[in-house]
Amino acid sequence: MISIYQLKPRFQKLLRPGVQRLAGAGVTANQVTMAAVLLSVATGAVIALNPTVSAFLFLLPPVLFLRMALNAVDGMLAREHDMKSPLGQILNELGDVISDAALYLPFALIPGISPVPVVLITVLATVSEMAGVLGTVIGGSRRYDGPMGKSDRAFVFGLLALILAFGMQARPWVDPILSVMALLIAVNVVIRVRRAVKEVE
Repeated sequence: MISIYQLKPRFQKLLRPGVQRLAGAGVTANQVTMAAVLLSVATGAVIALNPTVSAFLFLLPPVLFLRMALNAVDGMLAREHDMKSPLGQILNELGDVISDAALYLPFALIPGISPVPVVLITVLATVSEMAGVLGTVIGGSRRYDGPMGKSDRAFVFGLLALILAFGMQARPWVDPILSVMALLIAVNVVIRVRRAVKEVE
């Protein structure tokens, strides 16, 4: 399955010098994880409180990119600078789910967008990430398979936000896109479960 996630190794290579400087300055992986969550919640709150002000949607693309960078940074700090911890693993997984919900649920309040596919995407995204984590529970690896992973969702929502921020009306094109996204995330769940089971058989 083609996914933006496949670009992660190249992205990490670009970030590595900055990660080394952060580690040298005493910044921890957990601090970076929490910074990403707080940034996501704050941005989502601004959009949710001003759903009719399209200009605030300009915030979303750079915030989504920064969140993706922070998510990569916290993992690299943990793996490459001996900062792995049980708490860090929990914060990382919970942080992703909380950030997704905070950044995507405000779309349900934007005029012209049906809340149903937005809520469905948020729920399925949570299930998808849980399916990925359960691979480790049964003795396998953390699964990231599928056509609509975290990075792919961020790209689509960032693009939608940018188009809407420039003043294009949401109807009638946003709801079908969101519905397709929900379907692809459901495919994620099936693929991750099947491959997790196959890995340990």
